[in-house]
Order: sequence, then structure tokens, then C-alpha cells
Amino acid sequence: MVTSIAIIVRSFARKTREYLKRILSKNVVLVLGDSHVLVFDQPTLKRSFPGTCFVIHSVGGATISGLENPNSKTNSRAVFEQALKTYRCRKRKVIVMLGEVDTGFVIWYRAAKYKKSVDEMLNKAVSNYKGFIRSIKINDEVIVISTPLPTIHDNDVGEVANLRKEVTATLLERTALTTKFNALMKSFCERHGVSFISLDEDSLGEDGLVSSELLNQDSTDHHYSPSKYVKLLVPKLNEVLKL
Repeated sequence: MVTSIAIIVRSFARKTREYLKRILSKNVVLVLGDSHVLVFDQPTLKRSFPGTCFVIHSVGGATISGLENPNSKTNSRAVFEQALKTYRCRKRKVIVMLGEVDTGFVIWYRAAKYKKSVDEMLNKAVSNYKGFIRSIKINDEVIVISTPLPTIHDNDVGEVANLRKEVTATLLERTALTTKFNALMKSFCERHGVSFISLDEDSLGEDGLVSSELLNQDSTDHHYSPSKYVKLLVPKLNEVLKL
């Protein structure tokens, strides 16, 4: 009996060492963002980068507008900063993707609530995002992925669609704001030596809205189709990761 337990313990220890060796031998890429970054957990994406370990820290509902607010509901800034500290010992790349909740809801909501222009609220969000990226860039190589285009149509139903009913901006208006936001961030990144993956051109349909091919099979799910999103991302990631 004792011998059997000893064999099991040694086997477990050996497998643990082998697992840690595999992980530690890989390139670590930290992924920070809202629920859209869960695409990095897709098996097809992982298989495209066999020597890479994507460490994903996703905060559902995280906003750029709330990054500077320590009392924000999601507390995303603290989550992201803790993730950055945890892996501080590694020379790594950091992928950041945020903004869908901002351009699809928060910017419009705050403009109406505080009687400000949409452009003023947009510029505040852009400023917050720039500051966040600068803070990461001090120690790490940063890769920013463009904010996904909005998929919630004007009369859609579903949990997220219902939560955003207070905003009356049309899908076309929200799409235009998202592409404007992405253009501003792309310009900033290019000026400051930060890699920017722009997917807008590949994501827009002929009607100026998100391509129907990217829509999730579940009409109540506002995320892109995972398989189609991976297909868009992998070639672009190959260009910038260079692992």
C-alpha cells in the first residue's frame, strides 16, 4: 500500500515538473481586456501559436471610461495591474483590447447624462486609454487590438441589448463612433511605437455595418463568431508577435 502511494506521488511530481517545464519554455503573452479577449482561449487560435502561452485576464463589462475610477463596478484597473505585477519577472508582450462597451454604450450614456457632446466623452475615453497603454509600455511591449464593431441592432433583444436600451444611438452611429475611436488609437500607437492590429476594414460589410459573416450564431450574443474572429486575428497576430 505504502509502495503504491509512493509511486503515485512520484508520478504526480514528475508530471507536474513536466507541465511546468512546458509552460516555462513557452513565450508568455499577457492578454488584458473585456469579455471579447476570451477569443484567445479558442483551441484553433492556440494551435496557431504552439510555442506561446496566452495568459488571459478578461473582465466582463470593463470600460476604458472607468479605468481611472477606483470605484468602478468591475474594478478592472486593479485586476489588470495585479496581472501585470504577477508576471513582472518575465520579459513579455502584452495584448490589450478594450472599448466595445464604451463606444457601444458608455460614451453615449454619459454624453446624455452630463449634457456633454459625444465627441467630448469620446476624447475622454481616448485619453484614458492612452494613459493606460503608456503605463504598460514602460516595462513591456504592447500590442493593441482594435475595438470590435457593434453587433447589437436597433431592435435586438437579449441581456446585453436590454441593458443598453437607455442609449438611442443607432447601429450605424455606434459603428461610426467605433471606427473613429479605432482610428484615433491607431494614430496614437503609430506615433509611440506601439503595435496596433486594425480589423475594421476586414470587419465592415458593404452596408457600412459589421459584416454578417462575423455575427454570432446566437443572435442574443453580442460577441463575434469565435471561429470567424480567430480567422481574422491569426494572420495579424503572426505579423506582430514574431515569436
